[in-house]
Amino acid sequence: MSNPTLYFEDFAVGEVKTYGPRVITREEIVAFAAEFDPQPMHLDEEAARLSLLGGLAASGWHTCSLMMRLICDGFVLDTASMGSPGVDEIKWLAPVRPGDSLSVRATVLETRVSSSKPNRGFVTFRYDGLAGDATVMTMKTALMAQRRSAGETITAAASAAP
Repeated sequence: MSNPTLYFEDFAVGEVKTYGPRVITREEIVAFAAEFDPQPMHLDEEAARLSLLGGLAASGWHTCSLMMRLICDGFVLDTASMGSPGVDEIKWLAPVRPGDSLSVRATVLETRVSSSKPNRGFVTFRYDGLAGDATVMTMKTALMAQRRSAGETITAAASAAP
């Protein structure tokens, strides 16, 4: 990451943004499943038709990966991100099918400055994975982001170092 444009202070509770879309192909569903989640409903149309899903569908883990890509491209790669302490909740609500156009709606639920490391803060998001108008997945997680004032202090100190 070079020269981030977004810092902790740039995220406001209640802010909602949408990223994407990305069209999902049959080939990528099968390729991901073959490598990471080789269950028949993600690999074979006939087996998928006979499953609870009623047809070929992306693995939930594939959907998570696709959403992460949309989130990174949408804003994380432009953020002074310091990673995440983990995911609080993931829910898979509906199958993602070949040809679906996936987008992500990001809602800022909470912001708080770290009590032990004041150079960073935590931004808690709810992400809704959308295929058209249908919500196919939700995820709640926090992003650790550098604070702008701390970033200016760190940059100034680094510039002054011999």
